[in-house]
Parts: sequence; structure tokens; C-alpha cells
Amino acid sequence: MNLALAGMVILAIGDSHMFHLMTTLHDQLEEAGAAVHSYAMCGATAQDWLSRSTVSCGRGEHHEKGAATIDYKLGPTYGIADLIEKHHPNLVVVELGDVMEGYSSVAPDHSWIQQQVHSLTGKIAASHISCVWVGPTWGEDKRPYNKTVNGTRDISQLLAGSVAPCRFVDSTTFARPGEWPTKDGAHLEPDGYRRWGKAAADAIIRLKSQGALTAPSPR
Repeated sequence: MNLALAGMVILAIGDSHMFHLMTTLHDQLEEAGAAVHSYAMCGATAQDWLSRSTVSCGRGEHHEKGAATIDYKLGPTYGIADLIEKHHPNLVVVELGDVMEGYSSVAPDHSWIQQQVHSLTGKIAASHISCVWVGPTWGEDKRPYNKTVNGTRDISQLLAGSVAPCRFVDSTTFARPGEWPTKDGAHLEPDGYRRWGKAAADAIIRLKSQGALTAPSPR
């Protein structure tokens, strides 16, 4: 058994994709020896983890080897500072990007996205915790989300240059565009989430083995 992450406490946060990744990515990180606490908020941007508001379409969580729970009712957002205080992680994994990109006919506001990203990564860095940001994977140009190849590439490139001091995991390298079918243009079929979770976990394990997950100094 490969326990490459033994002794680590990992806090994983994300948008609606995390509803699925908290039973794929989560389990892969647990199998590598980490104690993992995963939280998902439907429709979340980076800013939603920093200021109190209401979750628009549900939230969920999964703790270590317990059962994952999802509540689709309206409720308060999770706060990154509260979760760090509660779990004392030495690694935060962030999965965000699709909601901020939007995939609409209107070009996204890059400065707005960067400001949100810098605020979230700065909050994590201020706690002297290492961080990995997992970017979006490919989708399909079909209703209702109409996720495009160019849009996915655009937000991935923007995040790659914006998430420091977090390490960036480029999920577009895990498959070809259209290789993983979706239910609605954005959310993958179960096998896609299994593949994405496995690939992201493997990338995190590689970063750990390379000594790339040291705690950053606050900016």
C-alpha cells in the first residue's frame, strides 16, 4: 500500500463538482494515508469561501472514512477561516473555476476573477498552509451550461498564472476535449469523476514526493 500522504490532514473545498469528487478524489487521498475533510458548495466562486452568504443550490461534506452528506436546501456558506480553525490542515486543496468562467457569450472579467483568487489564496497562505488548486476539466458545448473548449482553456490559463503560492493542477492535461462525457455540458458522468479524482490525487501525490507542498510565507 502506497501511503505517500501519511500524516497529512487535507482540507478539500470546491463547487458542485466536489459533490462527486468528495467520493472519488477524497477516497484516493484517504487511501494514500491522509485524513481528509471535503466540503462542496453548489455554484461557489472563490469569494463565497471568504464572506458569509447563502448557498444557492446546496452544500455537502465528507469527513475521513465516514459517509458523505449532501443537503440541497438553502443554507449558510462555509467559511475557509472557520474550516481551517476546525480541522488544522497542513494542505488545502481547492477545486474551483467553472462558475467564475461562466461560459456565456459575455467574456469573463479577468481582473474580478484574479481578485477573488488572490483573496482566497492569500487567506490560506496567511495561515502558513500549503495549497493545491485543481483547475476545471473539459466539458461539452451543450445545454444548459454550454461549456466550451476555448472557455475551459481560458480559465485554466488564467488560474495557472493567478493561484500562487498555491500549486496549480491543470485538469485539461488529464483527457482530450470531449473524452469524458457530461450530463449537462459541465458535470461529468460517474466514470469521468472517477478518472478526474484519480488523476488529481496522483498529481497531488507527485507534488508531495517532489517536496513541492511546503507551507508558503504569507504575502
